[in-house]
Amino acid sequence: MKEKIRLGVVGCGSFVQNFIPLFKLHPYVQWVAVTDLIKDRQHDTAKKHELTREYDCFEDMLKDDKINAIAIFTQRQLHGPLAIAALKAGKNVYSAVPMGIKVEEIAEIVELVKKTHLTYSMGETGYYRPCSIFCREKMRSNEMGDFVYGEAQYHHDMRHFYQSFKRSEGEDWKKVAGMPPMYYPTHSTAMILSSVESYAVRVTGFGYRDHHEDECFGTGKNYWDNPFSNMTMVLQLANGGTARLNENRRIGWYGPQSYISSLYGTKASYEYSVGQHSYVTLPDQKAVYHNVNDLLNPKVLEEARGQESFMNDIVNLKWNTEAPIQNLDRIPGSLAPVHNGHDGTHKFMVDDFCKAAYTGKLSPTNAWVAARFNIPGLMSFDSALKDGETLKVVDLGDAPKDWEIIDPYKD
Repeated sequence: MKEKIRLGVVGCGSFVQNFIPLFKLHPYVQWVAVTDLIKDRQHDTAKKHELTREYDCFEDMLKDDKINAIAIFTQRQLHGPLAIAALKAGKNVYSAVPMGIKVEEIAEIVELVKKTHLTYSMGETGYYRPCSIFCREKMRSNEMGDFVYGEAQYHHDMRHFYQSFKRSEGEDWKKVAGMPPMYYPTHSTAMILSSVESYAVRVTGFGYRDHHEDECFGTGKNYWDNPFSNMTMVLQLANGGTARLNENRRIGWYGPQSYISSLYGTKASYEYSVGQHSYVTLPDQKAVYHNVNDLLNPKVLEEARGQESFMNDIVNLKWNTEAPIQNLDRIPGSLAPVHNGHDGTHKFMVDDFCKAAYTGKLSPTNAWVAARFNIPGLMSFDSALKDGETLKVVDLGDAPKDWEIIDPYKD
């Protein structure tokens, strides 16, 4: 592309407020515009971030040749159709997760990217989290040996969703709130799959049939007749290993919280629980313990260790910023003043999209990678409805070998 990004942001809810400053300050971005169905929210967002361009609707953005990229921050079920429309209109796409909630949507996005050579980058935090970076580095170096088994989860209790859904959906908020948890799977799948650099070939899914008084889940209660508020899937991976992944929406745990709880290789293993990162190697038939907290926890968190409120602060996510293992030296200095949320991942997601759109390279979370993060979750819902029947996972393959991927460790 080699031209600056003129970005149309679709959706002006609370989440996007963390990203507009990053896009606006990125050296590859010329300007940022916004649109939202709720006009007061749109105008307030433009005013807050001192944006001079607003659009009446998404369709007007697509018609405007001045805009060459779209960033999607709408309701989850709309991401796939909006990304397809943007790619068909010749726009590069940054999309919040999920990629789509139908296998057909995801397949169409991949095919459009392949045909047009436009950028598609999914903003998935899991790829950039400290635990993922650590495990990926250890697996790449062969220090952990072959991958055997891993577990990851995303806990986000429904109580944290209520007000957001009510603002966007009004009286119909429960119909959207009851989305199958595994239609939003990437905060768990991305960590394990990116760490071991493999993909799912078979899936078995199970669900917790919800009976809460809010009645968001059950036949006729939501757009998907989804009865499950919590879901678990077991994946067989192409590399021979097995993974267990959870997406929980009705759980006694503060959220949102996303983490790898364990990743075991034939030579070494990693475990995490409540602020404690443990790495165990097996050099001579005797295990050696390594405390890697200083590398994987934010510095401010480690400085507070030992305080009376420390454990309660941990589980209430008091420290939600980058850790030393995340290479901030690769991030443009212009982004330095902006908060780096979701465990220090926001700046990396924005930077990789901007670099990909500007250079024409693929982002690390490109369409092919994003498909492999999303599709197993969609199929696990089908499996759960069939009492855990094991299904072969639809796989759309690797990115084209002649299309260079940005190296997040060097570029």
